[in-house]
Amino acid sequence: MRSAVLRLVERESFGNFVTAVVVLNAVTLGLETWPLAMDRFGTILSFLDRLALSIFVVEIGLKLFAYGPRFFRSGWNVFDFTIVAVALLPSAGPLSVLRALRILRALRLLSVVPQMRAVIGALLGALPGMGAIVAVLLLVFYIAAVMATKLFAATFPDWFGSVPSSMYTLFQIMTLESWSMGIVRPVMEVHPWSWAFFVPFIIVTSFAVLNLFIALIVDSMQAMHAFEDRESAEQKAEEAHSEREALMSELQAVRTELEELKTLLKPG
Repeated sequence: MRSAVLRLVERESFGNFVTAVVVLNAVTLGLETWPLAMDRFGTILSFLDRLALSIFVVEIGLKLFAYGPRFFRSGWNVFDFTIVAVALLPSAGPLSVLRALRILRALRLLSVVPQMRAVIGALLGALPGMGAIVAVLLLVFYIAAVMATKLFAATFPDWFGSVPSSMYTLFQIMTLESWSMGIVRPVMEVHPWSWAFFVPFIIVTSFAVLNLFIALIVDSMQAMHAFEDRESAEQKAEEAHSEREALMSELQAVRTELEELKTLLKPG
């Protein structure tokens, strides 16, 4: 029984079915926020939501039965189990806020779609290197915030009155959100030379340090793909070796049968 269930949950069609249910459930949860849709199809949407949750519970139950304790050795299985468990929490009374967490079921696409799993794996693989980049970025922010507070606190206390407020303002500048007309140009009207501070800051943070994050993630994805390609090549080599051994065994068996046949056909 366990072997049959294991074959079922590992079928590609089973995974495709779960993916379709996740997408459909995400759509229905979004439609529940639309008053017009709830007025016309509220009953159907609620039924589809409960049906999707039931399917997820059955899926997790089948995997628990098929894999046994090995189920929790996979981080993706633990992720799926947690998402479904959160959805099963009561959503009435003081826990009514948990109804908003039902949309977290859409995150299951990260575990059921291989391409998304690859992206998340690359992101997690890049986390150790990101720590050094974050440290450099924080250092740049702190130095720039101290300088901005000393330079512009007297004339623009709302933006640069303290180091924390300066860091927040500089964060807005780094994201390039209304940085020119909203902040830098008003400052330049009082301090015409201030461009010499803001322009290098934008170049260092927006165009240099942040691009390091992208480069690190891309490098991690390339390393992961190279590892997968190497594993695939090794697996193919092992399969080819097994096929050769099986063929040699069959040839040896045929040779033995031929020798026995020759012995039987010898006269006398």
